[in-house]
Amino acid sequence: MYGIEQEYTLLQKDINWPLGWPVGGFPGPQGPYYCSIGADKSFGRDIVDAHYKACLFAGVNISGINGEVMPGQWEFQVGPTVGISAGDQVWVARYLLERITEIAGVVVTFDPKPIPGDWNGAGAHTNYSTESMRKDGGFKVIVDAVEKLKLKHKEHIAAYGEGNERRLTGKHETADINTFSWGVANRGASVRVGRETEQNGKGYFEDRRPASNMDPYVVTSMIAETTILWKP
Repeated sequence: MYGIEQEYTLLQKDINWPLGWPVGGFPGPQGPYYCSIGADKSFGRDIVDAHYKACLFAGVNISGINGEVMPGQWEFQVGPTVGISAGDQVWVARYLLERITEIAGVVVTFDPKPIPGDWNGAGAHTNYSTESMRKDGGFKVIVDAVEKLKLKHKEHIAAYGEGNERRLTGKHETADINTFSWGVANRGASVRVGRETEQNGKGYFEDRRPASNMDPYVVTSMIAETTILWKP
């Protein structure tokens, strides 16, 4: 089973600059924008809400939306879904987002680092579990799977999205692209295991490495192949 957190950035048409930002300038520092409300902190909610409703009408298993750390940046979550349908649903949801932003006269970008410097990038965190991970004793199965991912780190990074090296710097809630790490409730790790999963001894884990422009078919299949059909 998969749950994919798709981040994206809304841009002002023609000037290629985030929605809500002063033209040629910058907003206040990051901090008040994450999951925010208010016209001075949240930019593009009408688009986001319309997209959420369109996904529901289309039968996409969309499970949530939220404003992200960088102003003008948003996220929607697809899942939980089973197997290859995760890729189907993410692509349909992306298509609907492109159509809605077109109507609104706004540009959507899935670039993993649309604004350089001290601003958060955009990822597509991929939550994953197998049946054995969700059963009693599943925490050990999760740890074994994560250790396999560690051994295939370079192969996964190479397939996890274009321009991801600009995002995975070890800053702004990311792990360094060259080093694999994992931890419980650690947003700065390559793979994060939830606190509840540790407490229950079973559940799922989150691969935080995929970029926002990743191909969901590639990412989901690689995670399954590495953790289930292990080949040294």
